[in-house]
Amino acid sequence: MNGSEQPFGNLSDGREVSCFTLENDRGLTIRAINYGANLISVQTPDIRGDIGEITLGFDMLKRYEGEHPYFGATVGRFANRISRASFKLDGRTYPLFANSGENHLHGGKDGFNRKLWDATIDYSDSHGEIYFSRVSPDGEEGYPGDLKVSVVFRLDNSNKLTFMYAAETDKATPVNLTNHTYWNLSGPGGLVHDHVLQLFSDKFLEIDADLMPTGVLNEVDGTVFDFRDPKKIGQDIETIGGYDHCYVVSGAPGELRQAAAIVESSSGRRMMIDTTLPAIQFYTSGMLEDTEGRNGLFYQRLGALCLETGGYTNAVNIDTFPSTILRPGEVYHQKTVHTFGAA
Repeated sequence: MNGSEQPFGNLSDGREVSCFTLENDRGLTIRAINYGANLISVQTPDIRGDIGEITLGFDMLKRYEGEHPYFGATVGRFANRISRASFKLDGRTYPLFANSGENHLHGGKDGFNRKLWDATIDYSDSHGEIYFSRVSPDGEEGYPGDLKVSVVFRLDNSNKLTFMYAAETDKATPVNLTNHTYWNLSGPGGLVHDHVLQLFSDKFLEIDADLMPTGVLNEVDGTVFDFRDPKKIGQDIETIGGYDHCYVVSGAPGELRQAAAIVESSSGRRMMIDTTLPAIQFYTSGMLEDTEGRNGLFYQRLGALCLETGGYTNAVNIDTFPSTILRPGEVYHQKTVHTFGAA
């Protein structure tokens, strides 16, 4: 295992940003920056042994500081959507920033993806870790409580990339953290229609026209949302125009269990996802339109997929959903593991 830290430029206010690199003994390399605790690159070998990029992203820091669709970002305090940009907790209503119509999305105007995190890197023969931490102060983006939060990106020689999340608070507050990497196992530039996806889920959250949950859990059986058996993403995608749906991961939340598996035949690359979290958002980048990325390459609609593990969408406003409230004395601790290979 090799690791390094290098400068990645300066933010508009002059603060320095670093890029951290881990490379394992099997040719898998990850790169991350401490602005947004952002995973900016994953390179893996294909079936022929050729190493290539499998994420969407930018070459320059200023592109991450500007408007972009959360490429590789650590998202918080609350990933996904909160209806009408507010929630009630212990008898008090907390207004949030509405950045998706009248709703709140991915932590608001300046969520965790737009913060400079403290960061360190450490590695040994068997594995390496990039450790990010920060304190989200009481009132940041409207959320209550000082929240101490950390995210660890861990890479080992068995080709496992693990995201480990931890948080503590001094006031009751919603916490729902995720990573928002855009994946294309054939390499950026093409569509994801031929990726074969399996989701270990019997149910998904019914949503309205604004992509907000109605509170109903629908069975996937007999619908275009059924990925219990491996299926090409493109098989039914034109029927609904794209996926942006929250699936309930089968099994007991809190235990590490299978959530998703993806195979791309032309490269032979595969990626398996296990998580302790209760849900996974499957998104096929339907809002991505001619976005210029690395090396002048333009990313297109349906040109990537996101598989964001987390709590249920809008759980803070739907009592029947599993709670996403963290209280003083409790520890938020969740883990998601991505395992890569080629065959």
